[in-house]
Amino acid sequence: MAASPHISPTLSRYKFFSTSVVENPNFSPFHIDSRRRLTKSHLQAQNSTISYGRTELASSKKLWIRQRSFSEMEVEQGRLEDEEEQEDIDIGDEASLLSLSMKPDRNMALLDDYEMEELGHTPDTNHRSYVAVVGMPNVGKSTLSNQMIGQKISIVTDKPQTTRHRILGICSSPEYQMILFDTPGVIEKKMHRLDTMMMKNVRDAAINADCVVILVDACKTPAKIEEVLKEGLGDLEKRPPMLLVMNKKDLIKPGEIAKKLEWYEKFTDVDEVIPVSAKYGHGIEDVKEWILSKLPFGPPYYPKDIVSEHPERFFVAEIVREKIFMQYRNEVPYACQVNVLSYKTRPAAKDFIQVEVVVDKNSQKIILIGKEGKALKTLATAARLDIEDFLQKKVFLEVDVKVKENWRQDEGLLKYYGYGGQIRAM
Repeated sequence: MAASPHISPTLSRYKFFSTSVVENPNFSPFHIDSRRRLTKSHLQAQNSTISYGRTELASSKKLWIRQRSFSEMEVEQGRLEDEEEQEDIDIGDEASLLSLSMKPDRNMALLDDYEMEELGHTPDTNHRSYVAVVGMPNVGKSTLSNQMIGQKISIVTDKPQTTRHRILGICSSPEYQMILFDTPGVIEKKMHRLDTMMMKNVRDAAINADCVVILVDACKTPAKIEEVLKEGLGDLEKRPPMLLVMNKKDLIKPGEIAKKLEWYEKFTDVDEVIPVSAKYGHGIEDVKEWILSKLPFGPPYYPKDIVSEHPERFFVAEIVREKIFMQYRNEVPYACQVNVLSYKTRPAAKDFIQVEVVVDKNSQKIILIGKEGKALKTLATAARLDIEDFLQKKVFLEVDVKVKENWRQDEGLLKYYGYGGQIRAM
């Protein structure tokens, strides 16, 4: 029986606390494999599946992450409490940041003896890697990336512009290792500084890529992709190999697919066009084969059994943000930033996770909380259940809503939140 949630009586700093047991521990594709030390964990899929519509993907990968030791897990909560302290944010702590632009160095300090043992002591230069996935909003980039990796790494909703960060996913086999960057949708009209920084991240990912996959919606009338190429690739003198993927072919008739395929082959400057249904996994192997035929040979950058190098906190925040997109409408989901303030691993009790949801206006905060806190209660419960499935452990989740006016225009805050091309590793 799930424990009763508790709601803080202080409306000015409304919190929701959610806690329960995991009713179906086999639902998630992840489980904790704690090896070697307490400051490290692996999330691994074992004989389990992820459901995408009617398609289920079996996987046996691990999500490799690093955590702080118990005494280091606290994040300074007072850092962003008021406007005066925002100017003092330190975003230059290179030791705690992971770059989302540069290819990783195989000999980087990220790999300890255990990982080097898994990789092998001798470099293998026959591996191929690094693919940027770009396209307009809501064309299925995240769904395609998740299908190729075999696990849900990027959040997916029916709303456009759900992805904000470049999500690094790793697809490995004995013969290859593809590093996929799922990027935000290309925005033509940039309304905030956040939009500008996201588009710079898209270009950075494409510039460093060995090949680029461009997604279009097969349901829509064929159109030139110059805007996507301009925003996604910039003014590159030498463009990498490009594949155009017509997604959502399951929603149109075969005759229409052939006509649109012919149009894109004739009027776009890409190397090949492949129709797929990312939702159901149709055509995914064709995309993989094309990518492998274009990628240069090189060393594997990561152990073969991991699917991302993003830290655990990142995915916890993304789960909460996904639930916000699913529960709320109009402008509210786009005005929200989710930060994990504290993550305490407690061996004798449930892990404690403190999350803040930052919004632009007090009116948005009122909508998030809802009448008598019911909306926030629903949000926190849905997020906690998915977090417990993801971590395969029981957690105590605290959700707090705060107002930071015009946070989407504050470059310092945006860099601190990870939109400057780096995320915090701890």
